[in-house]
Amino acid sequence: MRRSLAVTVFTTALLASCVSKKKYVALEGELDDTRSNLQKTRVEKEEIEEKYAAIEARVADYNAKINSLRSSNDEKLEMNDVTAMSNKTKERMRKTIAKMDASELEGVETLEDSINAAISYNLKKEITEGKDGDDVDITVDKTVVMINVSDKLLFRSGSYRLSNEAQPLLKKLAEVINSEPAMEVMVEGHTDNRTMVEDSWLEDNWDLSVRRATAVVRQLQDKYDVDGAKLIAAGRSSYSPLVENTSKENMAKNRRTRIVVIPNLDKFFAMLDSEGEI
Repeated sequence: MRRSLAVTVFTTALLASCVSKKKYVALEGELDDTRSNLQKTRVEKEEIEEKYAAIEARVADYNAKINSLRSSNDEKLEMNDVTAMSNKTKERMRKTIAKMDASELEGVETLEDSINAAISYNLKKEITEGKDGDDVDITVDKTVVMINVSDKLLFRSGSYRLSNEAQPLLKKLAEVINSEPAMEVMVEGHTDNRTMVEDSWLEDNWDLSVRRATAVVRQLQDKYDVDGAKLIAAGRSSYSPLVENTSKENMAKNRRTRIVVIPNLDKFFAMLDSEGEI
């Protein structure tokens, strides 16, 4: 009886030991998998951080170029004032301003204001021909041309594939860029602050904004022969909104592509001198 009891106890202990060892091995395997996944996540995180750090560095460099150009052109404007413009350019500017509505001339007081207003008017007329004017907003800030294009004109919702409606605008933009060898262009993608749908093939708003900017840059280069050395693609996600994301209308304003063009001062005046299309 005692012998039988001892065998039973031994057998039970042995089975318990085997079960515990199996659980231990399984847990050890899960731990190794977790460590492997954690390491993979860390590597991916570092790669993403490096990618966006590089984008931010390019944006910072481009902004430095913009500030340098503004400073240089401001000096030229101050030194040369009206004499920096040919009679042809002055006449072209006067004719352009004569066509503009009073609302478009609000705040125009100086020579620089007049130049900016005329350039903005001419560019918008050329680029937005046949388009809803609300889809494209063009401003000129000290010879830096900034073009904001709503996403509904360029892309389908949540997509970075360019629509057919975008082609006439990109063609006009390419003509402007190709007309000046020294011109540089930065294309920035912007989104609203809504979270991407979980089953979307896009990671997040960073991913969408960068892909949209890259899509525009590729199209300008591949289809319209713009030199890639002139182009910079950047994504700003939802972190540079025009307005607060408090309504559908405001979100629509923030979903946009901003195209920043920095011509030199001679090209700036030449845009007004042109008798034909830009």
